[in-house]
Amino acid sequence: MVPHLITALSGPINELEQRILESLPAIERWFRLEWMEHTPAFYTSVDVRNAGFKLAPVDTSLFPGCFQLLTDDMLPLAVQAAMAAIEKICPEAKNLLLIPERSADTDALMNVAQLTRIFHQAGMNVRLGSIDETIAGPTPVELPDGTTLTLEPLVRTRGRLGLKHFDPCTILLNTQLAGGVPKVLEGIHEQYLLPPLHAGWTMRRRNQHVHAYEEVAKKFAKLLGMDPWLINPMHASCGEVDFADDAAADCLMTNSEALLAKVRRKYKEYGIQEKPFVIVKADGPAGSAVHTVRDVKEIGELCRQWRDGSTASQFREVLLQEGVPTYERVNDAAAEPVVYMIDRYVVGGFYRIHPERGPDESLNAPGCSYVPLALAESGQFPKLGAKQGAAPPNRFYMYGVIARLAMVAAAYELEANDPDAEVYE
Repeated sequence: MVPHLITALSGPINELEQRILESLPAIERWFRLEWMEHTPAFYTSVDVRNAGFKLAPVDTSLFPGCFQLLTDDMLPLAVQAAMAAIEKICPEAKNLLLIPERSADTDALMNVAQLTRIFHQAGMNVRLGSIDETIAGPTPVELPDGTTLTLEPLVRTRGRLGLKHFDPCTILLNTQLAGGVPKVLEGIHEQYLLPPLHAGWTMRRRNQHVHAYEEVAKKFAKLLGMDPWLINPMHASCGEVDFADDAAADCLMTNSEALLAKVRRKYKEYGIQEKPFVIVKADGPAGSAVHTVRDVKEIGELCRQWRDGSTASQFREVLLQEGVPTYERVNDAAAEPVVYMIDRYVVGGFYRIHPERGPDESLNAPGCSYVPLALAESGQFPKLGAKQGAAPPNRFYMYGVIARLAMVAAAYELEANDPDAEVYE
């Protein structure tokens, strides 16, 4: 189940949230049935936007990078989920090899340290192997909290990967593989590689994920008898584009205008007095290229920036997505919840905040910070049969539902991209 958390958002819940809360038994059964048919990614983080009239995911990561932001109260949830995930995959496992980014910064290493603690408490011997070729021997790295991590060079022996005097059953990747798959990770068939290589940005595409999520949202909305638009941002794309060609800007402008027109109709249908906008995202490794477009005339300038910049060669596809504003605030700054999961279990989350960004802009940008969420006191859980209003609504439950829908979509996505899928047919 999703933990009950104290959230920064206060005030009455809206109709959508109420419908989700009232449908809890049906929702949990729906998820159980989905997991009977599909395998969740090993771990996932999802950025969620709550616009009041709409609750939707805006980004899904299959290599979460901020486990250190989970509070100590959340760690038992993460440990239990880690134990369940490992037991399902490799019940006899005792050694876990954790591989971080090639050039991991301090934040990334703090995340790795937290993952090490989680899996150690789950009963695993955890050691760190580096894909950085400059690591020639055990290399200690001191972290800001005074602890030390030791990175070691990988040792490849035919179809197995390990370290000197360390043969793991399971290899856990905590690298986005944005720069491609290192040769040392190719052709490993005797061990469990989690997540699989095709979960990395070498193969993964945001366009594919949003199509999978659209399918999931329609199924889920049918269960609740509601409009799937309330949990699904509309989207469009132009396929591959060449930024040196003016046709790229024309295609993006045309599709953006069509997308905005669809959103305006929905806003009119629901009486929403807001100005719609489009989020333009680079598809693939250059995922940091995220822009808010309020007027399609801005597309031309954006294409010129990409054409003349250093990122244009890193991607050939662009995702156009209906913008979902956030009306949550922490310390008077725009905020969005980020939900963390291991296997199919929600283990916690935090708020990303950005004092210099507006509700219609990406908050995942330089200058952002994070506010941990605290677990609610046990007395705040609603008792069975209690009258409405007797306890605060579990607003984080709604966030967890949306995040798990994105996780189901990621499962669909991984199945579609699995190069060995035909073996299991």
